Amino acid sequence: MSRTRRLAALALLTAASLCVYLLEAQLPPLAPIPGIKLGLSNIFTLFTYVYLDPPAALALLLVRILLGCTLTGQVSAIAYSLSGGLLAFAVLALLRQCFAPGQLWILSVFSAMAHQVGQLAAAALILQSRAVFWYLPVMLLAAMAAGSLTGLAAQLVIKRLKADQRKKERKVDGR
Repeated sequence: MSRTRRLAALALLTAASLCVYLLEAQLPPLAPIPGIKLGLSNIFTLFTYVYLDPPAALALLLVRILLGCTLTGQVSAIAYSLSGGLLAFAVLALLRQCFAPGQLWILSVFSAMAHQVGQLAAAALILQSRAVFWYLPVMLLAAMAAGSLTGLAAQLVIKRLKADQRKKERKVDGR
């Protein structure tokens, strides 16, 4: 893929991720506990990680967090989102070699759990209280559900894209 096509793909994926983030911010909370949401924009991060590369996915993640929090008026949430997002990305990068490509959803679950741990760590630092970790069991259960959903969605998109590419290659080869 040429540099121009790669940059265009990254820009498009980032814009789509940001749009989904903004739409999700308009939905009512899933639970009365702050920090629990589906995280549908993470589908784009996972897809970018596999389809383009880890540096592109990290760029998408950082832009989405910074612009998303700014555009939704939640500037104070940047610290929570960055700590969670960066820890989730680190876990994704560390565990990527441990799982087969068809197991992206499992990586997503571990990533989502790390995201919650990162957010709670930021909250503990900001509030100067470890009491926030009492939320951890509930947050981890929510992360497992959301991580499964986003991981399966990204995995299905990647599988479909690969099947379409194989079909296109067969047409070009004349088969």
